Amino acid sequence: MDFEKFRQRLLYEGLCEVGFSRIDETVSPDLSRYNYAVTLMFRLSDAIVDEIDGAPTYAYFQHYRAVNALLDRCALIACEALRREGAMAYPIAASQSVHDRGDKYTGIYQHKSAAVAAGLGWIGKSALFVSLKHGPRVRLATVLTDMELPVTAEPMESRCESCRLCAEVCPAGAVMGVNYVRGMAREEIFDAEKCSTHMKKAYQHIGRGSVCGLCMKVCPFGKGGSRAEETELLQSTPNYID
Repeated sequence: MDFEKFRQRLLYEGLCEVGFSRIDETVSPDLSRYNYAVTLMFRLSDAIVDEIDGAPTYAYFQHYRAVNALLDRCALIACEALRREGAMAYPIAASQSVHDRGDKYTGIYQHKSAAVAAGLGWIGKSALFVSLKHGPRVRLATVLTDMELPVTAEPMESRCESCRLCAEVCPAGAVMGVNYVRGMAREEIFDAEKCSTHMKKAYQHIGRGSVCGLCMKVCPFGKGGSRAEETELLQSTPNYID
């Protein structure tokens, strides 16, 4: 398989990053046959994120949903490309919780685990994935596969250091301000129950499943973006039409 062509095809769909990683374990034994992951990343609109001020907006809610739909579409494109090469591929939806597996605030596989393993960033104090280039202003989807992928990067350690902006801005008090170290349980840095309860109480009028976005907005990583790099990438991406 021409992995660079595969990557460029997905970037053409609007993604900002595509990463490859090897995974040693999955949340579900049903997925144990898949040892590799493709990370799909889309950068959120700065215009919409910067508009968040004390609470999420209707525009952010709609943008969030639209981006999830695009990521799911890209996951299907990736799966079909892998299938045509004789591989098995399993798409993990951009935003889907699995409520019957012990933790109702997690999915069948963690997108950020694959993204970190691909060397694209780290898990921040907010428990969000923080891209080296784009900060936490991204959404992710993942495709698991049994095809051996070209893995070259190493997992990245946290670069949050002493920053506590996300902890200070969190209206639910869910962010504990602790640097994440690989292997830590999410509960050691972030209280998902507090976050979810506050969002349902405070923002349900905006839309079902509305998300806050405050910790993402204040993060110094990704502010202003990497627009020059993105423009250069777009200009170098082949003009695929199929």
